[in-house]
Amino acid sequence: MIDSHCHFDFAPFAEDPAHYLALAQQQGVTQLVVPAVGQRNWQTLEQLAAQFPNIYFALGLHPFFSAEHGETPLIALEHALQRAESNAQCVAVGECGLDFAIPDADRHQQQTWLEGQLALANRFDKPIILHCRKAFPELVRLLRQNPPKRGGVYHAFSGSYQQAVQLLDLGIKIGVGGTITYGRAHKTRTTMTKLPLAALLLETDAPDMPVAGFQGQPNRPDRLRNILHSLAALRTESEQEIARATSLTCAELFSIPL
Repeated sequence: MIDSHCHFDFAPFAEDPAHYLALAQQQGVTQLVVPAVGQRNWQTLEQLAAQFPNIYFALGLHPFFSAEHGETPLIALEHALQRAESNAQCVAVGECGLDFAIPDADRHQQQTWLEGQLALANRFDKPIILHCRKAFPELVRLLRQNPPKRGGVYHAFSGSYQQAVQLLDLGIKIGVGGTITYGRAHKTRTTMTKLPLAALLLETDAPDMPVAGFQGQPNRPDRLRNILHSLAALRTESEQEIARATSLTCAELFSIPL
């Protein structure tokens, strides 16, 4: 399996990445996609990928960290993508998007930066990794105005079936995370029963989004197995079928060799 969204440069993984990779591999998680949050961790991700050939990364500007991005973050991102253009482990632009749940969010700035990142994804021929809170209509509008040629993934999806269909129509895959391990997440769990399997990617968002039974603990990429188990319980396909299909979809989207 591939964990399509894992912040593996964060604590606790940064202290002993080899240990946590070994735990993941014991559960069948062989590769990780690690998205950036901003300029502060672009170089860290490149170094991490250089150390571990089964780690892939994305470069982007996360809206939650907008205050850190400075005056000309899109120019800095363009230069970083140019430097990484020959690096096969740099597989996407992101994590980027809109987060209107932030108090006093500068919505215009966030939308301007997302438009710029969509343009950079197309220029560098990379898919996009999307984050969205309380801004779904605005996100869809920007995607329609700036269609990502290589597609992308809406990570940590927890919306309705109708919202998922809008994303699929735009070439955006659906990131399935720990939300579905909770029985109370009726809307998201029901949505996951209706979507085509080929539309889904598995993700942990570790160390965030803990799965059921591990609340209060940092999430880990090995717990992708728990998410797979929950998804198989909701759908008609076996765990083996789901693991294979989601890995193929992830590998195709991010140009990752299996």
